[in-house]
Amino acid sequence: MPAVSKAQKAAGAALSAKRGDTAKKDLKGASKEMEKSMTEKELRDLAATKHKGKPEHRPS
Repeated sequence: MPAVSKAQKAAGAALSAKRGDTAKKDLKGASKEMEKSMTEKELRDLAATKHKGKPEHRPS
């Protein structure tokens, strides 16, 4: 599932930089602060989309 909120998108960008997939110099605003202040687990939890109550697959 794609990220829904701006916070999820910022956390995803920060997580990518923390893992080394993207350059830290490319981060801006909230994602830059998140990368500095949060652990990888915290970023992963924030960037994740909730799956509770969602169907396993799309009915055909």
